[in-house]
Formats: sequence, C-alpha cells, structure tokens
Amino acid sequence: MGKVIRILTNVKLAVIYYSSTGTNYELSKWAEAGAKDAGAEVKVLKVPELAPEAAIASNPAWKAHVEATKDVPEATSDDIEWADAIIFSVPTRFGNVPSQLKQFLDTQGGLWATGKTVNKVVSAMTSAQNPHGGQEATLLSLYTSMMHWGAIIVPPGYTDQILFGAGGNPYGTSVTQGQDGKMVEDVEGAVKHQAKRTVEVAKWVKSGMSS
Repeated sequence: MGKVIRILTNVKLAVIYYSSTGTNYELSKWAEAGAKDAGAEVKVLKVPELAPEAAIASNPAWKAHVEATKDVPEATSDDIEWADAIIFSVPTRFGNVPSQLKQFLDTQGGLWATGKTVNKVVSAMTSAQNPHGGQEATLLSLYTSMMHWGAIIVPPGYTDQILFGAGGNPYGTSVTQGQDGKMVEDVEGAVKHQAKRTVEVAKWVKSGMSS
C-alpha cells in the first residue's frame, strides 16, 4: 500500500525561466534543488529567446549567459502537459513579465482550450534592478494569467521565517540585482522553501485527484 501512495504523489515539476544575464537561471537551479529535496522529478527549462542577436552581442554579460546555457532545453507545450506543478522565474519588465515568457504563455492556447492547464500548481519568482522596480506587480501579472489557466496558485506567503531575510515578498521570492550583476539579498533559502512548498501542495492536489 505504501508503494502505491508514493507513485500517486510523485510530483513532476517544470521550472520554467527566462534570464538574460543569469539571475533567474540561478534562482531556477535553487528551485530545482529544493524541489528534488522534497522528492519531485524536476525539469529546468528556458523559454525561447526573442531578442535579436545584435542586441545580445552588444552586452557581454548577456552573450556569456546565452552561451553558458545553450544546452538548457527550451520549454514546450509538452512540458506544460507533463508537469503537475510549474515554477516560473523571470525578471520584471516595466512591472510585467518579459516578452519572451509572454509569448510562451500566449502559445499555450491549445492546452488551455482543452482543459490541460486546469489544476496545475503554480508559483513564481522574479528579479529587478532595485527593490521597487516592479517585482510584486510582475508576479501578480503572471498570476492573473494563471487564473485564466485554472491553475492553483501557491505563493510563499509568510510560511517560514527565512522569507523575511529575503525581503518578505508574500507573492513569490524576489531579488534585487546590483549594478555589479550580483544579487543583493540572500534568497537561496527562500527559493528552496518556496519550491518545497509548491511540491508539497502539488502532492496534496495530485493525491486528491487520484483518490
């Protein structure tokens, strides 16, 4: 009986990110580690890059990151269908998600129309160049789309003390990227907690749907 329960509650998590210089890729890798600690099967996936090559080439940090992550697979509709849970990690763009993620979401109409986005357990993370650069608005904008999907949104809230040291964003872990390209706040623990919480809720949902 115990073996059957483990099969039913084995959570498949897709960590889907966009990152130009590496911050959200690093957040995604921390999320992967936290989710694996919680027993999930995890895929880390990037959304397709839309920026022209000339723009990427003009920014050494951007160009270096694109080269460093060239072997990371790109997310597809099949990955959305595969996943029980999804964690998105993206930078803010004028208080909204970047166009790369927006296009990816907009191409999931087929899944949405056939009910295959319903009850996906979803959480999100973000970054900006300053603490009030649109971090909360970006997460709320993304969650609005997830409501249309019929997804189950799992924010970190204030479910662990470690979140306060990371800035205390109840909507999802957010981090400031300094002028040197490094993260200002220490958010690794908060990211791992958010990932574990997402997996935990996904286990409840998956178990309930299987009973």
